[in-house]
Amino acid sequence: MPRVGLTPERVVAGAEELADEVGLPAMTLAALAARLGVKLPSLYKHVSGMEALQREISLRAMTELGQVMSRAAAGKAGDAAVIALMAAARQWIKQHPGRYATTVRAASATDEQAVAVSEEALSVLMDVLAGYGLSGKDAVDGARAVRSVLHGFSTLEIAGGFGMPVDVDRSYDLLVQALCRSLGSWGSATPA
Repeated sequence: MPRVGLTPERVVAGAEELADEVGLPAMTLAALAARLGVKLPSLYKHVSGMEALQREISLRAMTELGQVMSRAAAGKAGDAAVIALMAAARQWIKQHPGRYATTVRAASATDEQAVAVSEEALSVLMDVLAGYGLSGKDAVDGARAVRSVLHGFSTLEIAGGFGMPVDVDRSYDLLVQALCRSLGSWGSATPA
């Protein structure tokens, strides 16, 4: 019988917090059980294992990140939308590094729920890129560029990868401005 008060929701919430504190690779079911004050077998009444738990974290994280980006970009267009969306996402990633780590891998095409959640978050970015006149393959390329800049900078920042004595925010702002200029001419660019 499941412990009173322990629910799948509470297990996932505890796992999210733990992942953010110790990092996704260091999060174990044993550590989660200890955090929740239960024995390890009790967790299996609420989640089938680490893979299922990470999937649940990913679904919630992708939904939350999509909402954060949507709120940030609301009422904005072009550079202002990209700058706001990326700033909000960067802040969320810094606050939730463990949760974010579950969102990096593309959803499996056979997981309809994960695909739907991923597409919902991606639609926010695609709407912003449409403000640059990007559609089809150009929009996909633009989305990959935005995601790569955001992911690369944020994960390096979280890992302490910027040790030089120059303001990290200055470097970030310059990078985002360069990306915005690039997006402005993206559709006319032809890959070699």
